[in-house]
Amino acid sequence: MYVEYNTYDMKGIPMKAKPLFGEFFKQKRIGINFTLREFCRRFDFDPGNISKLERGMLPPPESKEKLEEYAHALGLKKGTDDWYQFFDFAAASKGVIPHELMEDEELVKSLPIIFRSFRSKRVSKKIVADLIEKLRKT
Repeated sequence: MYVEYNTYDMKGIPMKAKPLFGEFFKQKRIGINFTLREFCRRFDFDPGNISKLERGMLPPPESKEKLEEYAHALGLKKGTDDWYQFFDFAAASKGVIPHELMEDEELVKSLPIIFRSFRSKRVSKKIVADLIEKLRKT
């Protein structure tokens, strides 16, 4: 799915962020060798809703409990990188910062400078790629 950067949904969230959660969801479902219908039948999910979710047509659920139910069905273990990535994509798709990050006062204080830097495009793609690589190594 190709979406232009300046396309926004009704809440003002860039549509580019929407498919991330669904793509990750689908990748994990396929990774555990389930077709969409088999997965839904096994875990009693609505195939139409899961299909829309995977295609970015339906936002991730608001409920932490429902997200956890999906995560467990996908075989994600609590506390793993995949677990956090699943919840981070859900938050990003809704245009919010994950709650546990907002509990870190020092991190919250540093967010405005990060936002301003990205907004003003003073940070090149190479700098971002280097930063991500450094974070992965820590």
